[in-house]
Amino acid sequence: MRLLSDATEYGLRAIVWLSNQPEGPHKLHAIAEATGSAPGYLIKVLQALAKSGIVSAHRGTTGGYALSRDPKSLSVLEVISAIDPIERILSCPLGLPAHALALCPLHQRIDDSLATIERDFARTTIAELADDSAPADEVCNALASGGRCVGGCDR
Repeated sequence: MRLLSDATEYGLRAIVWLSNQPEGPHKLHAIAEATGSAPGYLIKVLQALAKSGIVSAHRGTTGGYALSRDPKSLSVLEVISAIDPIERILSCPLGLPAHALALCPLHQRIDDSLATIERDFARTTIAELADDSAPADEVCNALASGGRCVGGCDR
């Protein structure tokens, strides 16, 4: 089970990048290149973000995508929820009658952890993630030239 889908990862990278590029709109290919995202996949993510009002889409030769919300008030959870919401466990995934009234200890613990992650994402703003003065670890620095941070990023 992955917590965040590739679509969500692409969306977060795009939103963080757009928050540092206020002179938009920006073309799909520029966003994709800057964030290491596949353009054909990123377009669908940007469409979902536009539908939710997080980005605006502008047509035409001078068009592209721009951030519609203030990064200081836009939470990571809002971006995630617009693309691929975190699925909480509301009932027994196994459909066991014995667990009809309450989750078993395993699934309750998993759901409690998901609730904690949701709270942390709700408290974290895009501006915090986009802060270029925040220290990055060596893995992220090594990958900053076009790669993606996969599991070693302490930001």
